Amino acid sequence: MGAMSENGAFERGVAHFNAREFFEAHEAWEELWLSACEPEKNFLQGIIQVAAAFHHYQRGNAGGTKSLLAAGLAKLDQFPHTHRGIDVAALRAEAQAWVDALAEAKNAGTERLPKMQGSPRQNSGS
Repeated sequence: MGAMSENGAFERGVAHFNAREFFEAHEAWEELWLSACEPEKNFLQGIIQVAAAFHHYQRGNAGGTKSLLAAGLAKLDQFPHTHRGIDVAALRAEAQAWVDALAEAKNAGTERLPKMQGSPRQNSGS
């Protein structure tokens, strides 16, 4: 793939991601990832994992979301604040905020599980 078509595929992935079309972003970047060399391969895998995480979130898979965000963050932590025109620092911060929010929601959900209460009619003696 030439540099122009690589940039086009990368930008298509960015456009899909920003349109919340995470599966399509993943697919666009995966084409590049298959033929990339390090360290670019690692960067692409990181953003692919973040995109896949949000695809899982859209499908209601919180566990998949958390694990893929963590994996993507581990890859993206190796890159400077800006890479390939992307504000990697902002992406990392947003992904980490999601990891934290999902962790809090899980804990809050466990603590806030509903309890079945007796029906008021049963308790009124009627």
